[in-house]
Amino acid sequence: MAIFEGRFSEVKGLRVAVVVARFNDLVTGKLLSGCLDCLSRHGIDTTSSSSQLDIAWVPGSFELPLVAQTLASTGRYQVVIALGAVIRGDTPHFDVVISEVSKGIASVSRETSVPVIFGVLTTDTMQQALERAGIKSNLGWSFALQALEMASLISSLDASP
Repeated sequence: MAIFEGRFSEVKGLRVAVVVARFNDLVTGKLLSGCLDCLSRHGIDTTSSSSQLDIAWVPGSFELPLVAQTLASTGRYQVVIALGAVIRGDTPHFDVVISEVSKGIASVSRETSVPVIFGVLTTDTMQQALERAGIKSNLGWSFALQALEMASLISSLDASP
């Protein structure tokens, strides 16, 4: 019997792409900060001259899957993190956007075999989004941890006989 688990310390040579939605950037900027803090504390070079990290900004969460797929398809990255915030309004727009974003991101992972972390907050209010992006805790940190674990796990699966 083999048991496979990801590790958080195997970051040498790991390349990470982060795709961030500009819409609701008050929230997504905080998610990105938490994400970068976690990556840095686990040994990923997050400086502007980093060869381990690239960041792509997109207009909104709806555009996350396309850019995540484009990055994952290059073969340069072992993991992609998609960060966004979709906040419920008075119209059905929320349901349409989040449905397509979640299906799109899942599809990218399956089609490219590169883990794409779903770091899109779906909340009813801006207050809830801000709480999840740093007022109470920063889920950006958790999304980065998931990325490190999944990149390591996929690597160990690829290396298994």
